Formats: sequence, C-alpha cells, structure tokens
Amino acid sequence: MSDELESDGPGNFVADKVREDLAQGKFGGRLRTRFPPEPNGYLHIGHAKAIVLNFGLAELDPAGRCNLRFDDTNPSAEEAEFAEAIERDLRWLGYEWGEHLYFASDYFEQLYDWAEDLIRRGLAYVDSQSGEQIREGRGDFHRPGVNSPFRERAPEESLGLLRRMRAGEFPEGAHVLRAKIDMQSKDLKKRDPIMYRILHTPHHRTGDAWHIYPIYDWAHGQSDAIEGITHSVCTLEFQNHRPLYEWYLEAIGIPEGERPQQVEFARLNVGFMITSKRKLAQLVEEKHVAGWDDPRMPTLAGMRRRGYTPESIRAFCERIGVAKRDGLVDVTLLEHALREHLNATSPRAMAVLDPIEVVIDNMPEDFEHVFSLPLDPTDETRGTREVPLTQRLYVERGDFMEDPPKKWWRLAPGREVRLRGACLVTVKRVEHGDDGEVTRLVCEWDPDSLGGSAPDGRKVRGTVHWVSAKHAVDAEVRLYDRLFSAEDPGAGDTDFLTQLNPDSLKVVSAKLEPWLGTREVEERVQFERVGYFCVDPESEPGALVFNRTIALRDSWAKLAKKKG
Repeated sequence: MSDELESDGPGNFVADKVREDLAQGKFGGRLRTRFPPEPNGYLHIGHAKAIVLNFGLAELDPAGRCNLRFDDTNPSAEEAEFAEAIERDLRWLGYEWGEHLYFASDYFEQLYDWAEDLIRRGLAYVDSQSGEQIREGRGDFHRPGVNSPFRERAPEESLGLLRRMRAGEFPEGAHVLRAKIDMQSKDLKKRDPIMYRILHTPHHRTGDAWHIYPIYDWAHGQSDAIEGITHSVCTLEFQNHRPLYEWYLEAIGIPEGERPQQVEFARLNVGFMITSKRKLAQLVEEKHVAGWDDPRMPTLAGMRRRGYTPESIRAFCERIGVAKRDGLVDVTLLEHALREHLNATSPRAMAVLDPIEVVIDNMPEDFEHVFSLPLDPTDETRGTREVPLTQRLYVERGDFMEDPPKKWWRLAPGREVRLRGACLVTVKRVEHGDDGEVTRLVCEWDPDSLGGSAPDGRKVRGTVHWVSAKHAVDAEVRLYDRLFSAEDPGAGDTDFLTQLNPDSLKVVSAKLEPWLGTREVEERVQFERVGYFCVDPESEPGALVFNRTIALRDSWAKLAKKKG
C-alpha cells in the first residue's frame, strides 16, 4: 500500500520527511512506525487517518514495519473488549502487523526499573502532597511553580515508598512519583510531571499484579524506544509533549541517534461527526445510539455495519492529505469516496420502500414471465438475476401523483410509463381508502411491450422500479442519515446532544425482488433509483434487515441550497 502515500490530494509532509530521513541514512536506514491506540473505546474515522498514515509510512521502505501497540496504562477505562474490537477493525480496514503486536503493559517492569534508576540519580522523587496541592504548586502560564516540600526527599526514602506503593500498601492519592526537572520552567509539562499514580484497579492483562500505573507521558516514549520506533507519528495535541518526551529518553540513557523522532500532524475532524471518545462513550452510555457499532456512529465498527467499504475510507484518507494545521474536512469528500466505490462494486436490484399496490387489469391472473436482468448494466460479466413479472405488483408511492405537474414523467392517471426492464403500463383507475389515501392503482399494459420497449417505436420518458407482489421478499429497511444536524457539533458552548438529528433513523417495511432475499450479512447492493444498502448482522432467514448506507445523491446539499 505504499502507493497510497503518493496521493493526488493536498500532500503528505510526514511521508516527505520519512523519505528524506531514509535518503540520509538516519536511524541506520531503519524505518519503524507504530499505531498506538488506547483500548478504552472503539476506533473511529479520525483513527483511520492515523492508521493509513502509519502503516503506509512503513511501506516506504521494503524492510519497514508498523507495530500495533496498545497503550494500556489506565485500567480504570480499558477493557479487553475494546482491544479485540480494535484488532478486528484494523484487519477489516486492510492492515496486518504479524508478530508485532505489543502492549505498554508488556513493559511495566522495564518502566519501573527505569523509574527506580531515576530516583537513585536524583531525577525523581515520591511526592506525598494531595492532587489539589500538586496542581496548585505547579502554577500556570502567568505564575511559576513552587517546589514540593518533598522534592528533596532522600532517594532511599523515595525508593522505599515507591516499592510500598507498588505492593499496594497505600490508598489511592496518598503518593505519586514525580520527575525532578524544573518547577520554574516556562514549559508547564516540565514542572516535575507525575510519572506514577496509585490505582487499585485490576488490569485487563496483568490482573492484580500492579497497584501503580505509569502516566502516558512516562510510558509512551519509552515504549517507542523499547520497540526501536524511528518515527513516532502523533496528532498536534501532543506537540507540547515533545520536549518532555525527549527529556525522558535522554534521562534513561537512550543514545541521541537512536531516540524516536516525534512528528505531529493535524487530526482528522469531519463535518457532522464527532471524534471525541468521551462524547462517543456518552452517546452509547446514555443510549442516544444502540451501541458502539450503531450505523450512525463514526466508529469503524459502525461504518462497517452501515455498509462503508474499507477501500472508500482509505481512499478518503489519502485524498485529504496530511496537514500541519487542524481544520474541518467536508463530509461530502468522504461520501463521494463511498459512492464512487459502491457504484463500481455494488450489484443492482429493485426494492420498494413505501409500497403501493398495482394491478394490471388486462393481464391474466396466472400470468408470469421471468426476465433476466443484469446485476450491473455497465458490466455484463457480473451476471444476471431473475425477476418475475405478474399481474399484481408494488411500486414506490412517491412515483405516483394523482394530479401531477406538466413535466411529471412517472405514474399518473392516463400517463404511460415503463416498468423497469419489463413492460409499458398506463394508470386507468385510482382506488382510495376511507381516509382518502391511495391504496391501489389499476393499470393496463401493452402486451407487445414485453421487455420494456414500445413495438411501434413510441417514446416513453418515465421509468419506475417495481416488485412482483407474489414473489416479493419482506424486509425491514433502516434509513440511516447523519447523526447530527450541525456541521461542527458542540462548537463553542453548544451542548452537542442538542444537535442530534431527530431524523437520523427511520424504519420502513419494504418489498424486495427475490434475488435480494438471498444476500448475506454485510453484502452491499444498490437499490435501483433509491440508494446503496447493506445487510445488517441482525438479519435472520425470513427476517431480513437492510441498512441504508447512503443515498444515490447528496440530499443535504439540495436542502442547504433551498435554505440558502
């Protein structure tokens, strides 16, 4: 996939830098990257950009490699379920790491040994202040920090306390281990940062073996160093962590030429989506959605269930490039990549989502003719499916108007239209229910038009899709739309929950042509003239469920144009 970084989009300065480093023989010509998720939630579209970037960078060199490493240093928020979901989503997206699967928890012992060494060398100490006192003592941008009263604690005493902290002898919050750097530093991150805190929470991999856990800044750079990472690629919010990252690497004795180089890039923010794991978790926990894999969620699991293809997500990430400044990417770029791939790969079939009955009055009741229609009109090699025509049919309610405007080309009293691939029909009578709603269209057909063409060459401009009532397959169709009605949910002081789109899900009972009844879970199809759909995992034999992946056209753009 190295060609994925040869994007025709805005460019990729990270790839340019890696190529330059390789050309100069930096790191001895080695190339190692890593994707380091924290297993405290599901991967989302923002992670996809980091995944495509890191795995793609590794392929710039034949001997390059990208590790998968879980930064599992916070057991209170992490679960094995999330780690398993992350591996599953990565493989679905098209990436493998072979034997190079690692966990920060694999390095707990080494990290601890380094911490003890820093204490012996006077570069770390156990602080017994409360969390509030530590925060107050650190100061801020306008106020210098104040040394902790425990800053000059004897190394032997700090070592003893740290060992007792590890053994679980103290309650949470009683002590922390801090690096001894500079409380007067203009860089707030260097004002004696915390390295370890006490947590009596079982870890999903190490169980009750540890009662202290490393802070991210202490574990991250050292984990990179242990794995021989050359380019530690991360998003811009970690830019101000870099000096501390480098200080730790120097303090533990990693030679300058072997220290991983941190490179920051702009995180991916997509319009009408949120990528805050805290907010995504809130949506799940408060049941605003049906779970992490709800098809409205921007999680990879949700997008997969909705019918997104991994190819479209990778293409989107490549096309938007890699920038140095944060911004909001237009969601239509993602939707365009999706439509483009689905259009090229999805077989076509007919489905009626809002059915109205049609009876062809001059057709015998026992008439049945089976057509062989292409699964892809642009590529006959993809095969055909059999579509039966009978006297009773279903058509889309929206394809009929009782009193239409002049340029209405679909069903209307007295107007002839083409049933897609079948024949020509004309509405002769309209039947209504007690509430005045149209319940049935009584039509006549031209028997000589079998196949859809008029024998005398007359032009029929309108074409509608249809399904035989006798052979129709019943299905639940979930019409998913964007989860939020605002392009930048939660911007400013707005509560993002107030911007949930009330029409993000509508459920209808549909009628499908027989071929659609044999589709498998996650199989994607185009419902002709309607949109792209995917078979949901909740489907069972005789109880099909289809999710709308995306409409054929961008209805939001039309809505915005009308409002404008």
